[in-house]
Amino acid sequence: MLHYIELVFRNLNGWGLPVIMLIVGIVEFSFGLYENRWTKNERILDIVCFVVPKIVVRPLIAYVGVLFLPTLLPDAKNIFAWVPFWWGFAIIAVGDDLTQYWYHRLHHQLPWLWRFHRTHHSAPYMGMAMASRQNIIYTIFFSQIYLTTTLVYLGLGYPVLFVTGIKALITTAAHSSIKWDKPFYTIRWLQPIGWVMERLISTPATHHAHHADSNDDGVGHYKGNFGNMFFIWDIIFGTGIITRQYPSGYGIKHYKEEEWYAQFLWPVFKSKRKGSELAVDGPVVGDSEPVLTVPPLVKA
Repeated sequence: MLHYIELVFRNLNGWGLPVIMLIVGIVEFSFGLYENRWTKNERILDIVCFVVPKIVVRPLIAYVGVLFLPTLLPDAKNIFAWVPFWWGFAIIAVGDDLTQYWYHRLHHQLPWLWRFHRTHHSAPYMGMAMASRQNIIYTIFFSQIYLTTTLVYLGLGYPVLFVTGIKALITTAAHSSIKWDKPFYTIRWLQPIGWVMERLISTPATHHAHHADSNDDGVGHYKGNFGNMFFIWDIIFGTGIITRQYPSGYGIKHYKEEEWYAQFLWPVFKSKRKGSELAVDGPVVGDSEPVLTVPPLVKA
């Protein structure tokens, strides 16, 4: 049985997740959940952001790590191989997701970092199409890649396999335009499970709020709800809001539909859109609201 579970996660981390995303994406389109907002420019950007990191950036960083880690840490290979599976699983899950929480949060709270993460928020829709949408620089310095590569070298490769698979499923599901979490809030016998779930992991309700184009409706919370796999970081650090509702609009109000290459490769390539944050003379932050806004947790 363990062999088959391992096989599932190996395939999930390989071709499995893209296939799942493709199937769910087709369902999303079939139900018209993108509302005809997936224009040519958005399509190219989403596809490039999905393909390039998976076949170029992450494999290259992992390969460089394999080459240089023996030189940097010559006596540390498999030094943690003795750690029991569940301890290794916990160490990786917490270490990986907590570092990503702060990496993500800082890109919202430090104005000079915002434009590296802006691409992920410019999509005026939620769904499989935009789940991997990121600027190349944000992707290159993504903490998860370096941490997991190092932990594999240190001997925790087996639990890494399972953590990365589970995290990929949770974070991808949280971006889906299918509101699969809604029954946990509306069906009475599921509500206790929903109460725990929405505080432990990211769900469409909590993560969609982070992608809202406004905070005015009391549902959107784009300067909070930073958790990736675990929403509990937002509970602990006071950056979360739970409403069990979904925003009426997504993206950024000042989005100028910048060229896909500018969004993916800024600051190497700049946008030609006048007044854009990605233009040569554009503002650092186009939003007029303060960058740091952390309201208290709203209890559902």
